[in-house]
Amino acid sequence: MCGIVGILGKGDVAPIVMSRLKALEYRGYDSAGVATVCADGIDLRRAAGKLCNLSALLDNDPLRGASAIGHTRWATHGAATEGNAHPHSTGRVAVVHNGIIENHYELRDELEREGIVFTSETDTETVVRYVDWAMSTGGRNAVEAVRDCLARIRGAFALAFLFAGDDDLMIVARQGSPLVIGRGDGEMYAGSDAYALAGLTNRVTYLEDGDMAVLTRTAFTVFDHAGKPQPREERISAAAETVVDKGGHKHFMAKEIHEQPYVIGHTLTRYLDPLAMRSAIEAVEFPFAELSRLTISACGTAFYAGAIASYWFESWARLPVQIDIASELRYRDAPYAAGGGAIFISQSGETADTLAALVNARAHDQRTAAIVNVPESTIARTADVLFPTAAGPEISVASTKAFTCQLAVLACLALSAGRQRGVLSADAERAIVSDLLAIPRLAASALRLAERIEEATRRIAKARDVLFIGRGVSYPLAMEGALKLKEISYIHAEGYAAGELKHGPIALIDEHTPVIALAPSDRHFEKTLSNVQEIVARGAKVVLIVDERGVGAASKIAADIIETPYTNELLSPFVNVIPMQLLAYHTAIAKGTDVDQPRNLAKSVTVE
Repeated sequence: MCGIVGILGKGDVAPIVMSRLKALEYRGYDSAGVATVCADGIDLRRAAGKLCNLSALLDNDPLRGASAIGHTRWATHGAATEGNAHPHSTGRVAVVHNGIIENHYELRDELEREGIVFTSETDTETVVRYVDWAMSTGGRNAVEAVRDCLARIRGAFALAFLFAGDDDLMIVARQGSPLVIGRGDGEMYAGSDAYALAGLTNRVTYLEDGDMAVLTRTAFTVFDHAGKPQPREERISAAAETVVDKGGHKHFMAKEIHEQPYVIGHTLTRYLDPLAMRSAIEAVEFPFAELSRLTISACGTAFYAGAIASYWFESWARLPVQIDIASELRYRDAPYAAGGGAIFISQSGETADTLAALVNARAHDQRTAAIVNVPESTIARTADVLFPTAAGPEISVASTKAFTCQLAVLACLALSAGRQRGVLSADAERAIVSDLLAIPRLAASALRLAERIEEATRRIAKARDVLFIGRGVSYPLAMEGALKLKEISYIHAEGYAAGELKHGPIALIDEHTPVIALAPSDRHFEKTLSNVQEIVARGAKVVLIVDERGVGAASKIAADIIETPYTNELLSPFVNVIPMQLLAYHTAIAKGTDVDQPRNLAKSVTVE
């Protein structure tokens, strides 16, 4: 969630830190700060709100120093104020922190009994106060004091420390939250991910859980949790070479929505054999025929991708599927089936709940696979096998192209499962592959509905509540559509199985509650239209998303129709998600909200 940048550089590096923090805005934040080692000790500037507020401070009162740490904070403990912003400093030690220190109250009480005075509400201040106390009263040097502190704290953290009087020293550590070291020419860097180091270096080293590293400008040494030096592989990171822009669009979200035909196609080419017209994923990569059960787990939008895929695995492979939200699966003590497999989905590959669920599944002897957009991420490196998407950097907090690329990988995996288990015939697989190869073209056609969808948003933007309904694969898609709308427009929205309306939610229906109905011409089509008639009879205005084959029958029921291209009924989410993304986007524009960085949200959720 929070962004971390650290530099041991040449000359005044605060402007460089600020430029890299700007690149991390997509992670979500509500305050920011920078600290440098200067002649008088440690100097810092902090500000609540957006980075422009911090920039204004630095313009009026620049920071000097060739060693710096910077931070964008997403508030956990304590409100989004200047006093709670990072870095925290005692004058002797400065720290930035991503994560949560779970036992901070206990440590705070101990330090307060020693006469230490705290000035913020944060858990992070406990860390810097403890290290300062260990150095001033225990006779420990910086490395010893940090190591002592790490032994005392519990929780998830990525930490970066600077020390007054030594501008050629930075200490970093991680447990649960990601952290990467970058090597330059006589310079050293640290960041919360490789994108933080883009333009500075592409030579990166990922720390493992429990690692602490001591950095100078020319070298670094990594120690494991036992204090033993450990070699860690240096990699050439494509992510660190990536430069992102809006490509002529007003927002990253708009750009990413319009990139979907290309990135879906690019992802499919990785996992399909177009000559043989079959999935290119073989049993050696993931042995579906040996599995007794498949667990799929993720959070947010990725969870809905997994929920849609559960229909594919059950239909094409007759493989029993358990789909669960990662934050629940991790703590539910679920009885995993012997000989089972588990797929974990995450855009960033750093989602804390999903990572914890993955580790738990491995502990229960499940064969694990990861579907992520960042091949160097922690989840990617933890799973038994990796199936990366090819979405490219997704900057907007609201996920769009990552979702459809996750669907593309999952569809290819389900086809492989069906073939391996002897359920899906060669002819049936060829037919589905043919339909999948047509998806990029159909997605491009769906994007041409933007003007029509913008018209439909005028009424929705005035609503207080919006319902989304669908059946079959359109049910989890309805929940995804509702999530997109509430994420970026702040309108309360819920997704329901259309057949469940009469079991309670229909009580919410009135003339002030717009309903978005997903009605592809599938086996559920007539029943979905019956549900729409029940809604219309109660005065609600319905926006009906229906394909070209069903538009004739639908036009007799709803006046507000968005006509999409027809495709295989189980693949309809690829096409129908695009109008819902556009609907959420244009509604947010109409309401004047921050599309790419909605309030309270973060792109990479690295705390539980």
